[in-house]
Amino acid sequence: MTKLTLGSHPFLLGFDQLERLVERTAKAGNDGYPPYNIEQRGENAYRITLAVAGFAEDDMSITVEDRQLVVRGKQSDDSSERVFLHRGIASRQFQRSFVLAEGVEVAGASMEHGLLHIDLKRAVPDSVVQTIRITKGGGK
Repeated sequence: MTKLTLGSHPFLLGFDQLERLVERTAKAGNDGYPPYNIEQRGENAYRITLAVAGFAEDDMSITVEDRQLVVRGKQSDDSSERVFLHRGIASRQFQRSFVLAEGVEVAGASMEHGLLHIDLKRAVPDSVVQTIRITKGGGK
């Protein structure tokens, strides 16, 4: 008996990339830093909020790479000018990834009180029903 994978099932046409997407999501490190929330803000709107206290806007980058939202943060090292008697606040770099569904786009990002808000929207197609015209001939 052969193992039938999700991408090779005859009723799931065009889903062959789904397995690769799941594998890529599983490989994205999940160390818990920085903590985040995901909330639904409407029928087609979402918000990801990351707790990034100590980071400035210039210390972070947000990119979309092959339907994967990647948030990176690296604080500039100004510790050479400062003398710490105790250093309990970490200034480590991070990378947090989120896989976006087809049609979900980043609407914008903002910082407020140490929280990075990334707003997402799902593009709604004008028509859900598509009529296919049947032509005579060889199908070319």
